Amino acid sequence: MSPSQYARKQSGREPAMTEPIKFYSTADEYGEFSNFAGFPIKIGKKMWPTTEHYFQAMKFKDKSEQEKIRKANSPMLAARMGRDRKRTLRRDWESAKVNVMREAVMAKFTQHDELHELLLATGDAKIIEHTANDDYWGDGGDGTGKNMLGRILMDVRAKLREELDS
Repeated sequence: MSPSQYARKQSGREPAMTEPIKFYSTADEYGEFSNFAGFPIKIGKKMWPTTEHYFQAMKFKDKSEQEKIRKANSPMLAARMGRDRKRTLRRDWESAKVNVMREAVMAKFTQHDELHELLLATGDAKIIEHTANDDYWGDGGDGTGKNMLGRILMDVRAKLREELDS
């Protein structure tokens, strides 16, 4: 039995290999894949309540702004703070955002064993953040979006699988 087959069996979630996995809300199946899911990550010397907190905070160079977002009471509040254009975005944000998201997602799925297993258990299924609210990180609700978060999750899954196989 391969590591991914074992992980699928252990997680109790056995998606059909041709069925895409769609997620958005933390309350839905595979809601753990959401950046709002309550899985703290440690990056550098700091703990972040969620990947959303980290991602939103990294939009800014100002350490005090980052810290305010890190301490936000919820991922929704962190998201609102990060989208507040009264705060000045770091100049390189557009070119940095995908790598920041990749770093956060990698931390989340390597620091929580149950998430590591769950992601591997998705086999080769396409992973899609399904939402009309976002056509960059998500699929735009109709599949025309870039689905960058889903792509990052699939990239992280491939890296985790490579580590198991080596």
